[in-house]
Amino acid sequence: MYELLILSSLMMHVPMHGYLIAKIINDTIGPYTKVSNGRLYPLLAKLVEEGCIEEVEATSSGRKGDRQAKAYRITNTGILRWHQLMMDTVSNPGDYQRIFFIKSCCLKPLTPAERLYLIDHYINYCQAHVLHLQHEIKDMESDPLKHQYILSVEAVLRAMQHRIGEWQLELAWVRQLREQELAQPQELPATNAEAQL
Repeated sequence: MYELLILSSLMMHVPMHGYLIAKIINDTIGPYTKVSNGRLYPLLAKLVEEGCIEEVEATSSGRKGDRQAKAYRITNTGILRWHQLMMDTVSNPGDYQRIFFIKSCCLKPLTPAERLYLIDHYINYCQAHVLHLQHEIKDMESDPLKHQYILSVEAVLRAMQHRIGEWQLELAWVRQLREQELAQPQELPATNAEAQL
């Protein structure tokens, strides 16, 4: 997830300092989850080593006496890696709700077909959660043996109904995202991340 966030931040093709990358990541995943310097800077170093990003020298204000600070810029290899991460729908299925939120903010460089693929995949992901919870509720209501292992069946059923409501809201949002995508004027071919190389 952090690799996708770093590369997505740098897709603007503007060199960024590590602290600005950290701020963008923390604003995106916050308020309770934060990326630490101990996690961010080793990942930046790994991405540099892999050729996905490169270090560039930059000053904070250009005034005499300002020390040189590292800034990072995405490379062609990084754009390809970003594209690979964006199109990945099978890794980290348990965290995919959070990952899709990140992806939804970075869809523009993809082709219309790629954007629709990701949106449709997430619609199916949300629907699967709703159907699973509905099935579990029916199963729990029809099997009195399960009741003996649960302290408060009513509380569990209410919590499951609440989760269904959350997934239905998520589903409504992603369907709206799909409608907005379909309403966009068709772009010329070769607008995906690979064409930016």
